Amino acid sequence: MPSRRATPPLNQDMATSRIDIFEQMLVADPANTAVLFGLSKEYEKAGNDAKLIETLERYLAAADDEGNAYGMLAAAYRRTKQDDIARATYQRGLDAASAHGHPGMAEEYREILENEF
Repeated sequence: MPSRRATPPLNQDMATSRIDIFEQMLVADPANTAVLFGLSKEYEKAGNDAKLIETLERYLAAADDEGNAYGMLAAAYRRTKQDDIARATYQRGLDAASAHGHPGMAEEYREILENEF
């Protein structure tokens, strides 16, 4: 009779969420900005604005973002009723998008600043 090796239940492997995976990756490489950005996207999907803000602030302190992260961060600040910080963050995003040659994104942020604040 062939021997049967014990294997972990399939559900155990599947229980690890994408957020857990990104967090484990950060333990191994805390300065990895790609992992920070990926983790922030997962927090955004999960609706966890507090962790999204924390992670994007950490990301932006370390990365030369071209504008997208600023828009995500500003939206999270608006959802948490921090409109002054949101306004300043959209402005930073507008500046970054302009500097990196993203006129469409810059215009989007300019319109938000003009029409919603």
